[in-house]
Amino acid sequence: MRVHVATAAVTVTVLAAAITACGGETSTMAGSSATSATSAAPERGTGKLVIWADPSRTKAIKPFADRFGAEYGVTAEVKEISDNNQQTFVNASQQGSGPDVMIGAHDWIGNLIQNGDIDPVHLTAAQKASFSEIALKAVTFDGQVYGVPYAVENVALIRNTRLAPEAPTSIEELVSTGRKLKDDGKVKEILCLPVTQFGDAVHIYPIFASGGGALFGTTASGDPDPGQVLVGSKGSVAAFGKLRDLGEKGAGALRTSLTNENSVSTFAAGRCAFLVSGPWAMADVKKSGLSYDITAVPRFKSGKPATPFVGVQSFFVASKGKSKALAQEFVTDYVTDPKVARALYEADPRPPALTAALDMVKATDPDAVKFMNAGRSGLPIPAIPEMAAIWVPFGIAESTVVKGGDPAAAAASVQKAIDNVLKN
Repeated sequence: MRVHVATAAVTVTVLAAAITACGGETSTMAGSSATSATSAAPERGTGKLVIWADPSRTKAIKPFADRFGAEYGVTAEVKEISDNNQQTFVNASQQGSGPDVMIGAHDWIGNLIQNGDIDPVHLTAAQKASFSEIALKAVTFDGQVYGVPYAVENVALIRNTRLAPEAPTSIEELVSTGRKLKDDGKVKEILCLPVTQFGDAVHIYPIFASGGGALFGTTASGDPDPGQVLVGSKGSVAAFGKLRDLGEKGAGALRTSLTNENSVSTFAAGRCAFLVSGPWAMADVKKSGLSYDITAVPRFKSGKPATPFVGVQSFFVASKGKSKALAQEFVTDYVTDPKVARALYEADPRPPALTAALDMVKATDPDAVKFMNAGRSGLPIPAIPEMAAIWVPFGIAESTVVKGGDPAAAAASVQKAIDNVLKN
């Protein structure tokens, strides 16, 4: 998940610091505020609503922000933020110079709550029901909804249907098909999955999960339990062993030379029949003109489900914003409008979290539905602050076993590294 690989690198710095330093039905855009849990006439605060967004979303949001401002008689400003967005928001919030609404990934939530930077959002039961189940689950933390989701992303298996007409039913079948194509000189790679020299937890996680691996245990409510880190568990050791078997000294299906920069281009050039990637890859895939299909990453024959990570882009209400009631009104009434969701989709095509918006785009983009189906039983990236301690050590362990390293030693090493961070 390219967006989350980048987010992960940022999150490691941001959340690790937080762990040690912090203690303490769909409404219409015309303003059907009767369906909102906020008041019909929200306090204007400063008379200005400030929204921060990244470059790909700023342009899409601006017309709706302008209309909101005109309707409520306030100024609505959309500011582009493009450098270390989460940390920029945290810093600005602490200094009293942050926005009223922030757009970002759902896995920021735990850190933002810990820092006191976001408030729960006041969605009605009907509004909650208008989102896909997994999107709403991703933005729910300790039983409260902390973001209004608008886009869902996860990896899937993208297949060159000329080279591989049928979707493989298992990892073993995928590798066997890819190996035969390579032996016949039809492809250069068995599988295009970015591993890199440093590992890539997002892309490998479905295979790791199918092999029996896990990151955290779960609480009684089913949330990730930071008190149960399972990267060094027996199941995870077995999963790392399966990655080793698929790696450079095994089947050769996983290779550290494949990266986020070259895996998609290798597939698009027809040098690989199978690609594990997400919606962000589709512009290049479509541009190539090759025939393709999108299905879920298969499981090992005797394995557990190949559960992908799911990331959800969301709108947050800033706790320290100067126009909090306006912010609530904007995210609950305007962001839940399918037209807004569709505009955001058109700015950055990723499956909409709002079911009505997904219905609007599926006729012209069936791939959006296929990605949603591939991630339907996925695992929202844990939004707990402790997830920051996972990304880098896990990636190093992945890279180590793919190169042929000992799975038990790699698992023990990553568990120790994570424990050391969480204890400090």
